[in-house]
Amino acid sequence: MLHEAGIALSMDGRGRAFDNIFIERLWRSVKYEEVYLHDYQTPAEARLGLGRYFTFYNHQRPHQALDYRTPAEVYGLPPTPRRSQAGIIGSLAVAPVGLRPPSATASESVGASPP
Repeated sequence: MLHEAGIALSMDGRGRAFDNIFIERLWRSVKYEEVYLHDYQTPAEARLGLGRYFTFYNHQRPHQALDYRTPAEVYGLPPTPRRSQAGIIGSLAVAPVGLRPPSATASESVGASPP
């Protein structure tokens, strides 16, 4: 069904070790910098904690691979979202930043096979 819809199952092809390296590194950071440090009691607590972490990850945490700049600086993300009166983060971009600078072509995106 996926093939019929034109969906590729792997970025690099069978037997390539680099398919998941970037997302695995992200989740390692999430686990060691957030999840393992907190004892979430409910899914709602986990969503809130992870939402705060990804805001921190994108807007405040410097990244070695980005020359110690934040993803927000590199990719031109909007400023850190504000908290609503209810304490829930509004319009939160919890997904990791785009994986290539706005000026990069598709072949330059992270995970693409080298030319």
